Amino acid sequence: MSYTLLRGAFVIRYPDSPRRGPEPDGDTVKFRPDNPALVERLARHSGRPPALSRRGVSIRLEAVDALETHFAETHQEPAGAFAARDELLRLLGFTNVAFWDDLPNVVRSADQDELRGHVLTNGVDANGRLIGFVRAGEHPGPDGAALFLDAAGVDDTVNAALLAAGLVYPAFYATLPGELRTHLAEVSAQARQKALPTGIWPRATGDPDGPVPVDGLAAAEQLVLWPKLFRRLVPYFAEGFTDLSHFDTWLRADPVHRDDQLFLLDTLERGNLHDVVRASGQQIQLTVWPERFVIDPDPAPPGAPVRPPLTAAGDVLIVAALPDPRGADRGNESVTLLNLTPGTVDLTGWSLSGSGGRLGLIGTLAGGSTVRVALGGAFRLGNQGGGLVLVDADGTTIDQVTYKADQVRVGRTICFGR
Repeated sequence: MSYTLLRGAFVIRYPDSPRRGPEPDGDTVKFRPDNPALVERLARHSGRPPALSRRGVSIRLEAVDALETHFAETHQEPAGAFAARDELLRLLGFTNVAFWDDLPNVVRSADQDELRGHVLTNGVDANGRLIGFVRAGEHPGPDGAALFLDAAGVDDTVNAALLAAGLVYPAFYATLPGELRTHLAEVSAQARQKALPTGIWPRATGDPDGPVPVDGLAAAEQLVLWPKLFRRLVPYFAEGFTDLSHFDTWLRADPVHRDDQLFLLDTLERGNLHDVVRASGQQIQLTVWPERFVIDPDPAPPGAPVRPPLTAAGDVLIVAALPDPRGADRGNESVTLLNLTPGTVDLTGWSLSGSGGRLGLIGTLAGGSTVRVALGGAFRLGNQGGGLVLVDADGTTIDQVTYKADQVRVGRTICFGR
């Protein structure tokens, strides 16, 4: 399977808002793509568009699952959770990273707030994050290129390094190609056998080696347990259950958000999460090693588009933009749209997106007419070049354009020739 190359920068701190910055963990990090338009073109496996803003988009590392540093106001064993997070940041090149004492998941200071890097992605997950393999530094290929990733290539990623070091669990979704899954399963199995003292495996519990007693959420927070199983225990105990006698029934009651659909590699059968979990009384156990089954992504809601939007000159075009008006930029920037069709187009639910975030549109555009959209709020056009994507109410890309820094002049409108 090919992956889309995205160039950009990994971001761990917002200098203008240091206490409200991104919260990197062992398998998620913020990424600001050079060309946000490329993100809009990715497949939406669960029907959700990317959660893209001017700050960037979160990357969910493919094939790995780290202990939770923060999940619904809870966490897993802190030593293992923070070890994976700190190694992820180190592998991306960040140094001297410190966190706030009262906000232990927010970066207080670092030698670098952001660093260049690249992502190899094949789509968007159910939370609007990009699923991808990450590497530090630049890639020789062009931005947006379709690249084939083999076992040798995946070994050079941060994902594989975390798995080989025994700092994370494997989590193989159906979006992961079979060749890479087989290879990474072996990487994970070897890490478990080595059981490096710096990793999670010497303390892992509640797995095929034996069950673990869990008498409540406080006990679960101190365990090295498969993170997806922990993420099921949190809402279970939050509903008031005091033991695990009803856990199996509780899982089965929601086959979408609780009882994930699986493909069991050892038996070559389809199943669900309840088929690999044994729970009763105050004990719980994952009965199959997590590299021995494949997890289906959350299904898309009815009618939600999952295929990547087509990029073409559509019925409505972005024909001009004013990124650097005379005077203040804020409130004076604009984008001009042209309706090529003879009929009126309802722009309700449409949006413009770019490095400045996403701007919702309203109103109608008569056939053969233009409309000048005044940009306001947080949406801004970059004066050093950028891109714009016009998306309709169904999430389909109708048009996209890019411009370079040398096209930007004070007070001059850029015309996008066709």
